Amino acid sequence: MEDKQDILNAVRPQAVLKPMSAEAAEAVPYHLLTGGYICIRSFPFRIGRESRVRMADGREKLFERPKLCGREPNNDLYLIDTVHPLNVSREHCQIERNATGYQLVDRVSACGSGINGRRMGGQDAGGRCALVDGDIIAVGSDSTPYHYRFITLDQPKSG
Repeated sequence: MEDKQDILNAVRPQAVLKPMSAEAAEAVPYHLLTGGYICIRSFPFRIGRESRVRMADGREKLFERPKLCGREPNNDLYLIDTVHPLNVSREHCQIERNATGYQLVDRVSACGSGINGRRMGGQDAGGRCALVDGDIIAVGSDSTPYHYRFITLDQPKSG
């Protein structure tokens, strides 16, 4: 019989993202929301854009990114960006975990990222910043509607 603790460790999130607005929640594919939260089960956790805007019938329309069989996805979370102009790059940012804590890394996005109003990246510059429990992550420009609270679910150290 499998060890139940190993199973629990495999399926339990290490952290979650909580959408901070209706627009932020609507940008998340429904099947990725569990009780209103986005579960992060492994790091790095990569975030990017799902849809592309193209002209069709003289109007801008959203198209889903084609799913490539046999290839690993570029992101763990594909946001559906409906804002014009687009805020989210195809490979926008990622959350990393190391021995000292967490970091938000801008993956050389066009519009940048932010933590609690501090901006980084944008114009393909990249950047990284420490991330702690309760921080608000902004994915996109200063006016982005895509804000998410980072919540860690670390187990308390016994000692």
